[in-house]
Amino acid sequence: MTKTCRIYQRVKNAMQSGRARTDSWILEFEPTTAQKPDPLTGWNGGGDTSNQVRIAFPTLEAAKAYAEREGYGFHVVPAPERKLKLQAYADNFR
Repeated sequence: MTKTCRIYQRVKNAMQSGRARTDSWILEFEPTTAQKPDPLTGWNGGGDTSNQVRIAFPTLEAAKAYAEREGYGFHVVPAPERKLKLQAYADNFR
C-alpha cells in the first residue's frame, strides 16, 4: 500500500502582518486510520505517526520530485486566493 500525501503552500496566519515563509511548500501525509479516543484519558489518538511528519520545500516542483522519487501518491492543494480589503479610514465610522 502506498502512502498518500498532500502538497500545499503555507498561508499567512491571522497574527501575521507580513508574508514571511508563505512561499514555501509543505508535504504532509494523510492519515491512514481514523483516530479513536483513548480509554484512559479520552484524548483522540492512534498508532499511525506518519501524519505528524511535515516536510518543507522551496518550490512545488521539489516537493513533487520528492514524492515521486519516494513512491508516494500525492495531490496538490491549490493556494487560496488572496483577498484585499481596501477601505478608507472614514469607512470605519459608517
